Amino acid sequence: MTLSRRRLMAGLAASALLPAASISNARAATPELRVATLDWALLETLLALGVTPVAGAELVLYRQVVVEPEVPASVADLGLRGTPNYEALRLLEPDLIFGSNYTSWSDPILRKIAPVENFSIYGRGAKPYANSEQAALTLGARLGRSAAAQALVADARARLEAFKARLAGHDGRPVLVINLGDARHFRVFGPDSMFGEVLERIGLANAWTGTTRYAAAAPLGLETLAQMPDAIIVVIGPMPPATRRMMAESAFWHALPNVRAGRVAVLAPIDPFGALPAGLRFARLLAEAAPFAGRATARG
Repeated sequence: MTLSRRRLMAGLAASALLPAASISNARAATPELRVATLDWALLETLLALGVTPVAGAELVLYRQVVVEPEVPASVADLGLRGTPNYEALRLLEPDLIFGSNYTSWSDPILRKIAPVENFSIYGRGAKPYANSEQAALTLGARLGRSAAAQALVADARARLEAFKARLAGHDGRPVLVINLGDARHFRVFGPDSMFGEVLERIGLANAWTGTTRYAAAAPLGLETLAQMPDAIIVVIGPMPPATRRMMAESAFWHALPNVRAGRVAVLAPIDPFGALPAGLRFARLLAEAAPFAGRATARG
């Protein structure tokens, strides 16, 4: 069977996007099923289970925003999650592709490459932490890693309990978890977010009691912060340069009671729509932040 010139050139172009030796090494990296995913929450869960997928998407940005678990160099980068390189994925010959309600739009194309199994961790009225636990257990059972999945779920619960004990001396002020998208707006995370569920599990109140859509409220004007003067403001990274300048120079920002009193914590990047590893990363970084670190009563 001969390849058309167009198909041959497409294949060569796709293979150029793969990490060196990724195709030859992928089978050794995943000896059971060769799996791939376009969803970051599922990618971090697979890695936490000790499963190295053959491919993921936007891995450069993943390493900047999600950070952990670390993605091995052998994982091929399929490019943007919205426009993945299907030809590169086809060359890797996955046995199974894991997706979510965020990636289901691509299912008709992905199913031409391999079977697709979807998980829904986030959605209106969802409980992302509980859904992440179930996703880990289901992935573990599907991939022969049930013991690892059960250990991951149990360890996560134990760590959150330890952080709850560590923060037992907290003064009871509510916590406002936000992203600063630009110098004038922020996005706030409600109780239906991963951050909101983790706050509840470690014994902290969420200052945002308003409505949200799929875990976060639409961008709000910075002036809204003045309505919550008692809250501890927790800013989730990354932040654009303009936002950092605003925090350094804005008279309004420095006039906020929270800011004047030092009740602001700027955390390293965390994926707002991650799974169990993201929830644990949030809890750890929060407990280590200045407004909380001095109140430790136990090690977590």
